[in-house]
Amino acid sequence: MRTPLVRCNIDDPAELYLKLECLQPIGSFKIRGAANVMALTPRELLQRGVLTASAGNMAQGVAFCARRLGIPATIIAPDTAPATKVNAVERMGGRVIKTPFAQWWQTFETRAFPGVEATFIHAFDDAHVMAGNSTIALELLEDLPDLDAVVIPWGGGGLSCGIASVLRTLAPKVRIYAAEIECGAPLAASLAAGEPRAVEYRPSFVDGIGSKAVFRSMFELARTLLDGSLVVTLTEAANAMKLVAERNRVIIEGAAACAVAAALSGRAGRGKVVAIASGGNIDLNRFAELTATH
Repeated sequence: MRTPLVRCNIDDPAELYLKLECLQPIGSFKIRGAANVMALTPRELLQRGVLTASAGNMAQGVAFCARRLGIPATIIAPDTAPATKVNAVERMGGRVIKTPFAQWWQTFETRAFPGVEATFIHAFDDAHVMAGNSTIALELLEDLPDLDAVVIPWGGGGLSCGIASVLRTLAPKVRIYAAEIECGAPLAASLAAGEPRAVEYRPSFVDGIGSKAVFRSMFELARTLLDGSLVVTLTEAANAMKLVAERNRVIIEGAAACAVAAALSGRAGRGKVVAIASGGNIDLNRFAELTATH
């Protein structure tokens, strides 16, 4: 669906806007890329089913689209994946296989999983997935043609690079930043080093983004398309979740909150700044806990 762009109701001279991808049917922008790549894949390749690796949101996008097409979907998830997201995938008919984080990450590289014969859909390193995500930028330019900056959660890079590819072409003066979480921010480290660098990663409530490394292909795109990566703390992310709930009555998950927190920090500059509220799939008890303690 075309999601709304709303003003964040804060007492600040800066104009902060929220692109509410958390209102998609699966609660995440991932439906855009999943739908596009499956629409462009020959039907005979889809008949045997689809396979993806995801901590939750891409899993839901693939499972949702697969159910509509009447084909099986298998999801490789890390053993740290939240129950809320896993349960949602299973409600849509997807089969979830949990693995240790290292094996899960390896699935992104091999684009296959032992014992599963299906068409692999990459969560981010796929041109059709990024093209699906890039439709967000087209909507932004229609709704706010004079925007000054956009802040986008960075997980694998498919959302950031998809949006940035359109903005660099149609609105080259717009500042574009990735947002990362402190407990897994490989893009910031890689951009600083001028080459892909691995970092220490630790799981947190920000489960939609954060990793130990950046794919070289995505790094090459990022350093061409983005103006930088803004790293936020877990406390800043939790505070952003609380602020959006209080002021706009919208529930966003940790990854989306990182974009909001980065925009609120002022590091994206002044003017009309858009934070991509990428998803809202967080366990409500966990959400209540986090927003009550920050």
